[in-house]
Amino acid sequence: MRKMAEKIILGIDPGTNLMGYGIIKIVDNKASMVAMGIIDLRKLTDHYLRLGHIFERITGIIDAYLPDELAIEAPFFGKNVQSMLKLGRAQGVAIAAAIHRDIPIHEYAPLKIKMAITGRGQASKEQVAGMLQRLLHLDQTDMPRFMDATDALGAAYCHFLQMGRPDSEVKYRSWKDFVNKNQNRKSSSGKAG
Repeated sequence: MRKMAEKIILGIDPGTNLMGYGIIKIVDNKASMVAMGIIDLRKLTDHYLRLGHIFERITGIIDAYLPDELAIEAPFFGKNVQSMLKLGRAQGVAIAAAIHRDIPIHEYAPLKIKMAITGRGQASKEQVAGMLQRLLHLDQTDMPRFMDATDALGAAYCHFLQMGRPDSEVKYRSWKDFVNKNQNRKSSSGKAG
């Protein structure tokens, strides 16, 4: 089993009111949380000032934690075109901050992040936060007030899971082959989970 070199991943959950960020450190194929929080944009009424603040804060976070890679949640398509446009701009500015510091960017759909963390693409924010708390061994006092921070941490953790961990490198020829190679994943009732 090849061990992954030490790596720091910055995760971002784009937003125009609250933008979440989460940072994990990978050592010997084990992830631990370094920091998570939000960038509160609610007091800035001008959308362009918000974009400037996002750039300054993301650049500052990058300079403080020196991440090797950025994992950012892709905007989902909503019905309000103006909201989508503003969210896309916010995401673009966060990406620009990473590009400005030569950091590779990886974008993940919300469904993919939820699936990677909980095994369910339709999981709630609370379920994602709860699973991250268990996976990263976080104390209840570490859990943030706003789930934008845990969503960002989820993007970082999803990227960690996609980075060539031994479990993700297993290839299956069929459903039966999957079941045979995953005997340890069966539920306690004896039925395949």
